[in-house]
Amino acid sequence: MISNLIILQAAQGGSGLSSIFMIVILIAIFYFMMIRPQKKRQNEIKKFREGLKSGDRVITAGGLHGKVDSVKDNHFVVDLGNNIKVKVSKESVYPSAEAANDPAVANVEKK
Repeated sequence: MISNLIILQAAQGGSGLSSIFMIVILIAIFYFMMIRPQKKRQNEIKKFREGLKSGDRVITAGGLHGKVDSVKDNHFVVDLGNNIKVKVSKESVYPSAEAANDPAVANVEKK
């Protein structure tokens, strides 16, 4: 599709170089507006998961709120209250709402 656009503009007498320049600018804007911020969020969540310890408040991907009871190699045991403990994969744990607002609680540096 992009090559068709370039060919059409060249046939109309437009400079092919200017159209390529516009495409490069659009790709750069897309990178800085979409891809880079997403990678930054993923790195912050990774740091959070690596820094979790017993007693930290978390939310699971399924929406369960609780405290980390113990940390294992590839999972956490989350205490949901009333002696209910759930084994949860490390990839499905996120900071709780109050922890996300307070970097000291979430062990995540906000910039």
